[in-house]
Amino acid sequence: METISFGTDGWRATLEEFTTPRVRAVGQAVASYLRDEEFERPVAIGYDARESSRGFAEELARVLAANGFDVLLSDRDRPTPLVAYGIVDRDLAGALVVTASHNPPEYNGVKFVPADGAPALPGVTEAIADRLAEPDPLPESDHGTIREVDFAPSHAEAVLELVDADLEGLAVAYDAMHGSGRGTTDAVLERAGASVSRLRCARDPEFGGSPPEPAPEHLEELIDRVQAGEAGLGIANDGDADRLAVVTPERGYLDENLFFAALYDYLLEDDAGPAVRTVSTTYLIDRIAEAHGERVEAVPVGFKWVAEAMAETDALVGGEESGGFTIRGHVREKDGVLMALVAAAMHAVEPIDERVDRLLDEHGTVVQDKTSVACPDAEKERALADLEDAIPDAVADTAVEDVNTADGFKLLLADGSWLLVRPSGTEPVLRIYAEAEDDARVGELLEAGEDLLEEVL
Repeated sequence: METISFGTDGWRATLEEFTTPRVRAVGQAVASYLRDEEFERPVAIGYDARESSRGFAEELARVLAANGFDVLLSDRDRPTPLVAYGIVDRDLAGALVVTASHNPPEYNGVKFVPADGAPALPGVTEAIADRLAEPDPLPESDHGTIREVDFAPSHAEAVLELVDADLEGLAVAYDAMHGSGRGTTDAVLERAGASVSRLRCARDPEFGGSPPEPAPEHLEELIDRVQAGEAGLGIANDGDADRLAVVTPERGYLDENLFFAALYDYLLEDDAGPAVRTVSTTYLIDRIAEAHGERVEAVPVGFKWVAEAMAETDALVGGEESGGFTIRGHVREKDGVLMALVAAAMHAVEPIDERVDRLLDEHGTVVQDKTSVACPDAEKERALADLEDAIPDAVADTAVEDVNTADGFKLLLADGSWLLVRPSGTEPVLRIYAEAEDDARVGELLEAGEDLLEEVL
């Protein structure tokens, strides 16, 4: 049990650690938690396209049913946000989703989504972790039922109703990366009128030999297709389709920070409200908000914090630099299917490249990048404690004006640039982020961040 720990977005591990007995222990913990909280409604169980995911999902279903809960088991691998929406749509007690998201195929994972469809906060995951135990079934006469359901139709209707999208005449290239977005994201885009060409939309549990992470180095064919003029816009989802990447004719892979800026600007054309961003996300969002008389709420990395702040502020949009977003009127879980539709609708109104050019002209150029330094999970707390005593007065020849400790250490510099060091919640690394006016300056800051970590690792 000591190997099971719930990080930024559930428990993930290699299949050497992610075993059937441990998965069943998580199922029992969730059943015990729901019973202690007096939930009696059914529980959903979803899963991604990995070879082992359906089997683990069935194990969870059996454990929950043996504890008296009726279970709605997804009929096939589906995007995580479809299951999250299904919780709210069907008034369920919550859901378990078997997924390791963008991690390589030798990983798997499981996350619990509470009754509000938003990511579980630490109080919930800690309560579940405290209840980890071998299954303790009720008498067979008290067992619940297991029924397969399709979570796609109701989610599709909801996003098509929420987003005013007329995509007639728009050619979209969609890359599912062999993940669970196939047959879901592309289907929604077609229903809105787009002409969709598909890449890697066949299920492959090995994801074609590369992780289902929609990073530029994994999307070369999609980028080539869009830049060759074969499609007006490119969309990719990660393995469980809760995140997206956007490809445009001029920029190729569009930095997620720039997409967030364009998204917020687009939404503000017809609506109003604050934005929620993580501390690792660009300050360009703040500049756009200020220009519209709005405000920005900055939260630690992890969509659970974005979702919590969206509820508290009635935010128009919430997002993070890793490509996870949602908007007001939808469940507070990042949704790569919804955002694919929004991105296409935005592009149909004004080409995204033109919108981004305009925003950078109005608010100034920003460039952001990140890197990682290996650090075992057991060493992260010690390394950050040592880093606190090693914060310099200047970084890359620029004075440190302030330090934000909401999530790791974010050093705000006198020239408006910043450097952030924080622990990953899903991998044994420390993340280093930097933002400045040009690539060269970002490179200097990232190098300075690595030098800082060398002193404490």
